[in-house]
Amino acid sequence: MSFSKLYVGNLNYKTTDETLKQLFAQHGEVTSVNILQGRGFGFVEMATPEAAQDAKGKLNGTEFDGRKLIVNDARPRAERPGSDRRPGGGGDRRGFSRF
Repeated sequence: MSFSKLYVGNLNYKTTDETLKQLFAQHGEVTSVNILQGRGFGFVEMATPEAAQDAKGKLNGTEFDGRKLIVNDARPRAERPGSDRRPGGGGDRRGFSRF
């Protein structure tokens, strides 16, 4: 299975989208970068699956901004229970409305 979106973990909290993009751009065209601030990880999408695999192979385990990067294929976001509730519905954890 070929992926063009990569999970990048163990990021320094000071790493920016721009510096991460510059790092991955050395391995092909980067179409998007999204760092989840304060979480220490983010996602980089490459233009082709080949570029993503090249970046993953060359950057996984390397040091960047003082941290050893973890680079893997991004997995699709799992559906969470209760996510089918209407927005702002006021439901509790069991999916029942308080009203």
